[in-house]
Amino acid sequence: MMIRVTTILGIFLLAPSLASASDFPQADRVVIDKSDRELHLIQKGRILKTIKIALGIQPQGGKEKEGDFKTPEGTYLLDLRNPNSDYFLAIHVSYPDASDRRRAAAGGVDPGGAIMIHGQPNEPTRSETYYRTQDWTNGCIAVSNSDMIDIWLMTGDNTPIEIRP
Repeated sequence: MMIRVTTILGIFLLAPSLASASDFPQADRVVIDKSDRELHLIQKGRILKTIKIALGIQPQGGKEKEGDFKTPEGTYLLDLRNPNSDYFLAIHVSYPDASDRRRAAAGGVDPGGAIMIHGQPNEPTRSETYYRTQDWTNGCIAVSNSDMIDIWLMTGDNTPIEIRP
């Protein structure tokens, strides 16, 4: 699997003459619809692409604390990129924000963090079908590796992301 990841990254990230971010339309925001398990890449109010997603293994409701296996709900930013993640590419969601931290502090809990949009595990422990059909993350938003390449190339730093119930 590592050879495949390196090859794909080399093609899409290290060989700008073959494919660069400028070759792809840029989303000015991302909308996650948890109930429909969809991620929408949006530019000027128009959906550029809709992608099927997997969520945390307890998908109902917004994230309240570390270890609750919920995907947060609210408006955040895609603020950091990690090409060397344990998953195929990862883009960090700016959860928790100040409101999330206040709510967690009032409840005496840690709000958690490290919420990402990412591809499949680089070292899978389950079948491909499982990752495609189940909510399996600890609270992140997971997509296929090919869809992760599109998200990586079609979003920029600090792209707003809205995560809806």
